Amino acid sequence: MNTERQKKESLLRNSGFQTIIGSLLCIVIGLLVGYLVLLIINPGGAAKAITAILKNFLYYPSAIAAKKYFGTTLVKASALLMCSLSVLFAWKVGLFNIGAAGQYVVGAGACLYCGLKFSLPWYVCLIAAVVAAAAAGGISGALKAYFNVNEVISCIMLNWMGLYSVNMLLSAVKEQSTPYTKPLTSTNKSALLPNAGLDQIFSKNEFVTIGLPLAVLMAVAVWIILEKTKFGYELKATGMNKSAAKYCGMREKRNIILTMVIAGALAGFGAGIFYLTGIEQWMVQQTSVPAMGFNGIAAAFLGGSNPIGAVFSSYFIQHITSGGTYVDKTMYCSQISDLISAFIIYLCGFVLFFKVWLNRYLDKRNEKQNIQKGGAA
Repeated sequence: MNTERQKKESLLRNSGFQTIIGSLLCIVIGLLVGYLVLLIINPGGAAKAITAILKNFLYYPSAIAAKKYFGTTLVKASALLMCSLSVLFAWKVGLFNIGAAGQYVVGAGACLYCGLKFSLPWYVCLIAAVVAAAAAGGISGALKAYFNVNEVISCIMLNWMGLYSVNMLLSAVKEQSTPYTKPLTSTNKSALLPNAGLDQIFSKNEFVTIGLPLAVLMAVAVWIILEKTKFGYELKATGMNKSAAKYCGMREKRNIILTMVIAGALAGFGAGIFYLTGIEQWMVQQTSVPAMGFNGIAAAFLGGSNPIGAVFSSYFIQHITSGGTYVDKTMYCSQISDLISAFIIYLCGFVLFFKVWLNRYLDKRNEKQNIQKGGAA
């Protein structure tokens, strides 16, 4: 009996298990709050709206159509996953990479410009996206390492600089009659990522490419680097205490810069595997940074700042975001799903408090049991 109790307590004290339970509670409470908001706005369609958001592609009665739109959700989720990995990689090293959005923009601009202006193949365009975004991340890292400029401030500034720079750059490859860039599908098909037969799995969805498995492989690679290598240990040690890392012989400035370079590269890779599918064109007149980068922050924390957890949290965030498009627009706006995501993101901040509360509860329970055993003896 005692062995079973010890096993149960060991599971409850496991940090990974606590993170999973805490994240699930955030999701459930966030959905309930979102449902209450729907009831306040229009009670008559609340149940139907929350069902549509949760069903997403299952909204379609046809299995073929559902599978096709499931593939589209996965394509968007793969880009979100890379932005999430960008955020959590920096977070593990003690840096808050709020610039994932701007790095994503720079990566998108680089790959589209190479594909449309110079008609380069997909692998060159993808490398260009990674290198450009890595350079953008490296600027924030250098400012932090050498001038102690807070990375949040420098990243926010670079987000907007990156957006307007990309808008100007891609104006050279836009359609004459619209504010959108020329489509890769008709301008340079060699810039499109290969499908490798994955499109057939999702009802001939041409946007499903090798980007899906590559994104998952990148998540596994990030986990291995952070948890199983000396390099990852050095980076995390630098994040925990920069001065201690320095006196231990670690090159703390290099580690900070390298962290932001890698974080930027991950965001740029996400932009590459998204835009090189041909699923979207860039609008050169947009005045706001794409939400993909900021949603990556949500996915990172909802996944417990774990690369493997980010795979599932990224899909969930994208699932309900895409589900918002199926809400009855005569009753609610499609952004209602973003509001629900915002509630869940806000609640993610309480996961740490949940862990502290659970550990204190277990400590008090053990203390009470020990007192009872002492009294019985």
